[in-house]
Amino acid sequence: MSSNIRITRICQHCGNEFEARTTVTRCCSDRCAKQAYKARKRAEKVENSNKETIIVKSQPIEAIKAKEFLTVRDASKLLNCSRQTVYNLINAGNLKAVNIKLKKTLIKRSEVDKLFA
Repeated sequence: MSSNIRITRICQHCGNEFEARTTVTRCCSDRCAKQAYKARKRAEKVENSNKETIIVKSQPIEAIKAKEFLTVRDASKLLNCSRQTVYNLINAGNLKAVNIKLKKTLIKRSEVDKLFA
């Protein structure tokens, strides 16, 4: 079934003006249509990758928030500061912590919350 319609359009991919035979034509040629499709698929992949990255980044914070006892590294991630800053808070007496072993320091989650009270 052919159409007698002739519509002047601008290609969504290359921006050239062309004469379309249907009302739904978006691209001037098969080549432009294929390139536009590849660009759309590439953009979808980038968007999905960015979403996965956000999910992976937020998972450790959610896991840390669920813990009752935090290590110095966990506390630094939760407070968004360096480990040395957490040690300085402990040494200054602003944050209470317990040394389990020589290199194992644990901090109660409630002590971290008290910093902001």
